[in-house]
Amino acid sequence: MAKPRNKVVDGWVYVLLRLIVTNIHCWPVSWSLFAASRVGDCIYYFDAKHRRRAIGNLTRSFPEKSTHEIRNIARRSMQNMCCLGVETFFTTRLIRLETYARHINLEHFAPTLDLMMKRDQGLIMLTGHYGNWEVLGYVLATLGFETTSVARPLDNPHLNQFLLGVRSKRGQRIIAKKGATEAITQALDERQMVAFIADQNAGPKGIFVDFFGRKASAYKSIGLLAIQYNIPVVIGYARRRQGDFYFDCGSHDVIYPADWKDESDPLRYITQRYTAAIEAMVRIDPTQYLWVHRRWKSRPKGETAEKFD
Repeated sequence: MAKPRNKVVDGWVYVLLRLIVTNIHCWPVSWSLFAASRVGDCIYYFDAKHRRRAIGNLTRSFPEKSTHEIRNIARRSMQNMCCLGVETFFTTRLIRLETYARHINLEHFAPTLDLMMKRDQGLIMLTGHYGNWEVLGYVLATLGFETTSVARPLDNPHLNQFLLGVRSKRGQRIIAKKGATEAITQALDERQMVAFIADQNAGPKGIFVDFFGRKASAYKSIGLLAIQYNIPVVIGYARRRQGDFYFDCGSHDVIYPADWKDESDPLRYITQRYTAAIEAMVRIDPTQYLWVHRRWKSRPKGETAEKFD
């Protein structure tokens, strides 16, 4: 049973966030991102638990890198984690149909654009905790490609409602992860796009695939939906560039039904391939990945969890 929420604390946290958001909009986005980076530095130096987790995940994922490189990636990852929040609240102000080209570079996007414009079938869009996944969904909605995105609600109901308002401003539909099956199948029946963050730990009942040289539990539902509806799976990203609020948005891989047609285990093939695509994206710039999240928490039967995961 979930722990009861303290309504007074939730209310004050919401007020504090609104004050912060109001304040950051009083300054140029570059100043706000600089301040967010310094907050990320504080988290790195003072939050020992998450620093150890990030360094542990990085050490096992990049055994060829030095201790200095690993620590630098972990610190910059926490900087980017804080910048993500600032960037998300600037999307409604900066990303509009007439201005998005100032902030977004669409690359490797032609195959995905063709699929989205056909509208003769549903489509599954995937990304990971990489770059700014909030910006990716917002950009697609701004361009007129409305998606049904599956997300876990925030525990604080006031913050959750506020963030929903930002996410859905351009038409993106957000549905809660728990009990989302009916809404997802309805969207695919209507030949719409459904979006997932696909690098979350799926627990002991998930399907274990390779991710940075270790087994990680992934949800079976994504592959099963692709097989059931016989639709493509697109793995995309919004990778931030150095500087003020600018992103490369594109697709890293597209998995077509013909690709798994002759596979003996199509579910495993789809799941491993999109997981490999997320890994390849992260390797381009590992500082933009959320290394503090517990991707490898669940272990295959007979394997014990690593102590700092």
